[in-house]
Amino acid sequence: MFVTHILSKVRAYMRYRDTVRELSQLTDRELDDLGISRFQIDSIARQHAVA
Repeated sequence: MFVTHILSKVRAYMRYRDTVRELSQLTDRELDDLGISRFQIDSIARQHAVA
């Protein structure tokens, strides 16, 4: 049970990190096409990580 909880937290962090990395690599124009501002990347990544 404890190990499963830790693994889920690690996976969520990895999803967060990957999302931040991928969105950060986009240009401002590409982000604008998606309707995302650069300052929103962190909150979007956090939402994606827990989904």
